[in-house]
Amino acid sequence: QVHLVESGGGLVQPGGSLRLSCAASGFTFSNYAMTWYRQAPGKQRELVATITSGGNTNYADSVMGRFTISRENAKNTVYLQMNSLKPEDTAVYYCNTRYAYSYYWGQGTQVTVSS
Repeated sequence: QVHLVESGGGLVQPGGSLRLSCAASGFTFSNYAMTWYRQAPGKQRELVATITSGGNTNYADSVMGRFTISRENAKNTVYLQMNSLKPEDTAVYYCNTRYAYSYYWGQGTQVTVSS
């Protein structure tokens, strides 16, 4: 059974940093792409960053140059390093993977950027 658990969210001041983690289980993690999404209040869920099984990455324009996605296959974990945070980055952040023709989501972790 696929299971994704996010952690690392919290309250941070504008310009600050956070690192989110997503621990995965129930599938061969190293073989699959992983994606971070976010959903702000009243808005649609949007893709933030993706990392392929080979380590190639892709980012939303809004986070390019500020966020870095990475993976540690030995720990079945994907990370999202978020720097230079802005109030508009406030959202619930979810990790996601597509496995066996289904999409799986974690429960999300809240990130609030506010002074």
